[in-house]
Amino acid sequence: MKRLFAIFGDPVAHSRSPLMHNHLFKTLGYDACYTRIRLEDGAKLRDTFFAQKLAGANITVPHKEAAFQACDEIRGFALEVGVVNTIVEENGRLVGYNTDADGFLFAVRRFENVEDVLVIGAGGTARALAKRMQNEGMTVSVLNRSAGRLEPFAAEGMKTMTWESFEHKGYDLVVNTTSAGLEDDNLPAPETLLIPLLEASRYAADAIYGKKTPFLKLCETLEIPAIDGAEMLLGQGVLANRLFTANAFDAETTERVMRESFDL
Repeated sequence: MKRLFAIFGDPVAHSRSPLMHNHLFKTLGYDACYTRIRLEDGAKLRDTFFAQKLAGANITVPHKEAAFQACDEIRGFALEVGVVNTIVEENGRLVGYNTDADGFLFAVRRFENVEDVLVIGAGGTARALAKRMQNEGMTVSVLNRSAGRLEPFAAEGMKTMTWESFEHKGYDLVVNTTSAGLEDDNLPAPETLLIPLLEASRYAADAIYGKKTPFLKLCETLEIPAIDGAEMLLGQGVLANRLFTANAFDAETTERVMRESFDL
C-alpha cells in the first residue's frame, strides 16, 4: 500500500520538499508519495493529518509550535525547543521530531570559525536554530522587531534585543529566520540597522530558499558571503526522510539522490 506524506504550511505552494522526497521515492523504488497541504489553522493539524491518512509530515511556517502540541510523543532535540518540523505516525500515535536545527548546521559547515551568531526573528525556526547553535558552544544573540517573543531566548541565557535596543556590532554569522522576502520585498529589519550590522559581520544566511530575497541582495551588494536556505532544506530533508522510511536508505545515498532534485 502506497504511503502518503505531506508538508503543512501557509504559504506552502513554494515548498520544494515534494520534489526532493518524491524524487527519492521514485529513484530508489520506495512506494510512497509526498504532497503539499495548505493549512491556515494550526490547531487543525492533528485532525487533518489523520483525515488524510498520512504516514508522516513536515511542518513549515507558521505551524511548528502547533505541531509540537499536536503530537502524542516528542523525541530528541524537539524536546529542548518545543518546536516540531517532522511528524511520523506510529501505531495511531503522532511522534514529533526537529530536523531543522541539524539541517542548518549541515548548511553552514562551509563557514569557518563561527563562534558569535545573531539570529533575526523569534519564531519556531529561530528557537530551534538558536538552541542548537548554543548547544554547539556558539554565543547566540537574538534580534526581533518586538520584545513579546524574546522571553524564551532570554531564559536560555541568550542576549535578546529589539530594533530599538539593538547594539551595533559585528558577528561571525547573521541568520534571517523571518519570512520577510518570502512573498514580499521586505527586509527582516530596517535597512539603517542591517547595513552597518552586515558590514561589520563575516557571513550571513537566510532560511528562505528558491529566490534571492532582499536580505540576500543586500548581502551581495555589501559583498558578504551568504547562503540561502536550500542547503538547510536538503539537510533537514535527509534526516526527515530517514525518519519517514525507518532508515531504509543510508544518509549518503539519501543526500545524493535528494540533491539531484535541485536540478529538476
